[in-house]
Order: sequence, then C-alpha cells, then structure tokens
Amino acid sequence: MDCATISDENGGAPGVLIIGSGSTGLALAQGLTKAGIQCIVFEKNPTQHRERDWNMGLHWGAPVLKSLIPQEWWEQIQSLQVDPHVPTKDEDTLNFLNGATGEHMTGFTFGPFYRLRRSKLRALLSQNLDIRYDKKLTGISYSEDGSSVTAHFADGTTTTGKMLVGADGARSATRKLLLGPTLGAINRLPYGATFVQTKFSREQALFLRKFHPLFLGAAHPSNYFAFFGMQDAAEADRPETWTFFFYISWRYSLQEQDATAHWTDAQRLQQVKELSKGFADPWKSAFEWTPDDNPVWYLGLTDWDPGVEGHRWSNYGGRVTMVGDAVHPMTYQRGQGLNHSITDAGKLTAAIQAVSGEEDGAKRAEIITAFENEMIARGGEEVRTSTTNTGMLHDWESVMKSPVMTAGLKKGGE
Repeated sequence: MDCATISDENGGAPGVLIIGSGSTGLALAQGLTKAGIQCIVFEKNPTQHRERDWNMGLHWGAPVLKSLIPQEWWEQIQSLQVDPHVPTKDEDTLNFLNGATGEHMTGFTFGPFYRLRRSKLRALLSQNLDIRYDKKLTGISYSEDGSSVTAHFADGTTTTGKMLVGADGARSATRKLLLGPTLGAINRLPYGATFVQTKFSREQALFLRKFHPLFLGAAHPSNYFAFFGMQDAAEADRPETWTFFFYISWRYSLQEQDATAHWTDAQRLQQVKELSKGFADPWKSAFEWTPDDNPVWYLGLTDWDPGVEGHRWSNYGGRVTMVGDAVHPMTYQRGQGLNHSITDAGKLTAAIQAVSGEEDGAKRAEIITAFENEMIARGGEEVRTSTTNTGMLHDWESVMKSPVMTAGLKKGGE
C-alpha cells in the first residue's frame, strides 16, 4: 500500500488506521504487519490493562489466527490458556447438565478447543505494534480525491491513512459514525447474566474442579442457563490460587433491566445467589461459598445484525469498514464470537493486500465490498443463530432443540 501521501501529527506514516485494541484489532494489525503493510492501532482507554478479564473459546478460527502471527508466537498458545498445564486435546467433550439435578443431558465432542484468557491473548498480540492509548474516536472525514481517510479524536488530534477499520467492540463508535446513533446503536435483548470470578480454599477448589477440568454448561428447568469453568490456574499444585469463572443467565425484561440499573455489586450477587439455590453442584456450592462482598459484573445481553435492512454502511470507496464485534456482536452461549472475529481479521488482511498499490478507486471499492458481503452474510447468520440459541436455552421446553445442543460449536450450525 502506498503510504507516501499519508500524514500523521506524530510523524508516522500509517497505511491502515485500526480503531480498537481488542483481540480482533490486534490480530488484524499483526496480519497487516506480517504482510508488510503499515498500521496504527488506536485505543480509547488510557492503558492496555482492563479491570475485567475473561476467557474465550477458540476452535474453528484457530488456523486463521495461526496464519496472522509468527510461528514462534503460535507455539506459545498453550501458555495463554486458563490452565496452561492441561494440554489441548485433539478432541474434547463439552457436557451439559440438568442444572436442577446435575444429571447429564448431552455432550458433544470437538476440537482442538483452546480456552484462552483474554488478557494473555491481547498481551501476545500487542507485541511490536504502534498502539496509541487514550484515543477516543469522535469523527471520520474523507478526502475529496478518494485517496485517504482521517480519524478525529476527542483530544483534538487527527491521523490520516489510506483506510480506517473499526474494531472497537459491540458499542462501536465507528458503527455509530457510519450509520448514525439510531441505526448504529446496540440492540438490547431481554436476558441478563451476572458473572463471578473468585478463589476458594484448597478443598473447595478441588471439589469444584472435579466436575470438569475446564468448562461445563447447564440448562435449568426454571429457564435459567449457567456456565462454570476455570479462569486462571497458573499454579497447578496450589488450588487455593486458582480463579474460577461462572455465571447464571436468565430472562430479564428491558423494563426490569432499567429498574435495576442502579444496583450495586452486592445486590447483583445476592440476586444470582438466590437463583443458584435451585441448582445442583458445582453452581450451588460455588455461589454459596462466594463471599457476599465479592466483586461481580452484570451484563444485559445484546446483539446487532449487519444483515438487517438499513444496516449496510458506505465504505467510501473502500476506505472504511468494520470487523468483529463492531459489525456482528452476538450472544455468547454458542461460543462463536472470537472465531468469527479472527476470521474477519484474516479475510480483511487478504483484501487489504489485494488493494495494496491499487490506483483504481473502483477496484479498491469492489474488493472491500466483496469482503464485507461475505462477512455480513457469515456474521449476520451467526448473530441470528446465536440469539435464537440464547432464547431456546432459556426455555426448558426448547433447550434440546437449540443450535448449541444440535450443532455444538460448529460454524454456522454446520
């Protein structure tokens, strides 16, 4: 990509401006760097450190991530897992229990399956990149000759490049700038979930972990869904240092969500502790043993379907696009988000390589539009499937017909 005409107040010459330093934006930046294309990553937060950390499932998207980073980095993938001491199996089984009785409902075997800590993945992917923090995107402007795009930030600075990519998450500022505050707004769903991360005594930790080394799901006859798993088991021989990650989700109308928006952590935890009393172990004991002052976080579930009429944005001649949760934020019970997002990064890297040095503006637009068409079809289908799945998992009569029960974690319900 010709960067000769690109200007930057800080003296650089980026070809691609990437908004957001989450896993998707960083994977894209690594792919572009590997391809010899200059880029800068802009992050609205003041530092890389985030107060909250969680883990994500990487499975069918793993080969794409491997292609975007140096081989020696991929060889470190085991160290990024919630338990680096448990080797990734060629195949593993995710079991679902009856949340009320603890009885096995179903399970599906797939693999390899990587359960990665988000903070560790971001740390790996942040290496050797130009990442600029405390840069909140407030505007995008386009040159009249069709050759460049300029990002405007809240601190009054601007940076100009050949292309801008919004990888700024489910509440994407890029999406709102491209579509407006109404069409670009996240879609709220009538479900809520409270997440807990905590440590336990040695004896308690060993008891809880015996249900499965890494992850376990449950549907409850009272129309709840639950997950239980590891978050951090860095010291294999010290169970008292392990951090567990678990949640219960339930039907929660938007009116109820609004009415409880002011609730404290203690109130959120008390609410979900009451729900957990009807569960079998490991949830019953895990919530019972969690201290009442333990920090939690609550999320109202959301999505945004790029396939909905009116949701198609202009890419301004191939100069601006979006990837990951910025364009297809989805509910998480089917475990597809990271895989689609990494796939976006791989496919956009290839598209940008194809337009590198291309002087024909119409051709550049055609290539980027083709990338978007595939992403919108693939990601939009998954948004709809995942939302349907969430609804069915919270309806006891429909649980066994839900996509995650019938198709597991296969892409697009294959």
